[in-house]
Amino acid sequence: MIITPNTEELEELLRAAAYNNAAWCAAVSRDGGFTAQAWSSPRRTPLYYPDAVTLTRDTDTAALLAGIDTGAPHASVKDSFAVLDLAPAGFEVLFGAQWIHRSASAPGAAPALEWSRISGPAELEAWETAWDGEESTGLFHPGLLDGAAGSTGAAEGTGEIAFLAGRDAGGRILAGAAANRTGEVVGISNVFSADGTPDDEAWTGALTLTAALWPGLALVGYESGDDLDTALRHGFTAIGPLRVWVHSG
Repeated sequence: MIITPNTEELEELLRAAAYNNAAWCAAVSRDGGFTAQAWSSPRRTPLYYPDAVTLTRDTDTAALLAGIDTGAPHASVKDSFAVLDLAPAGFEVLFGAQWIHRSASAPGAAPALEWSRISGPAELEAWETAWDGEESTGLFHPGLLDGAAGSTGAAEGTGEIAFLAGRDAGGRILAGAAANRTGEVVGISNVFSADGTPDDEAWTGALTLTAALWPGLALVGYESGDDLDTALRHGFTAIGPLRVWVHSG
């Protein structure tokens, strides 16, 4: 089900989801800063991550683009409310997706794998290898394991971070997700399952472990296509569109 954000409560939820995602991008990127309207990085961010994430519908386009390196190849902007027109500045839409929300509640089924939180650099490397399907590139740096609010070295606004892993009896990571808390919501991202492992297992396990780590908090994130359909099956609701723009130069 897709809900058009036409109430103040839904608008507040969209802003919370956008901020949560921006905080995750800031933590992974280890760069950038927040204003009332956006998070942005003056330098190119890691692969798969945008150079800016808008936090409001009325983000000033000129100020937003001035805060990133639009001359760098593949500079990108996450338009959290799908309202910007960046085409005149040389950008084109890379993809669209839906923000999703799930009220705090237990998942409807028990996971088949053994789920736990990643606890050290070696485990994080194994998690990323499973997520990538081939090898660890260091995209998810060990500093993310210390990404709790107020901890030494935690990036501004990053909140709390956990990498979630589902293992078989032999200890192999066959499914996983990343989670980050900001305020009263927990963001779910990078949900994956290895070949032969049902996608539903990744969501069931991630929801179960997240509920244990942050009881009583709602979940947010964004998905598209088949991944969106899977999230909706697990109790999420689509609450509004977003777009990612990439510089075509």
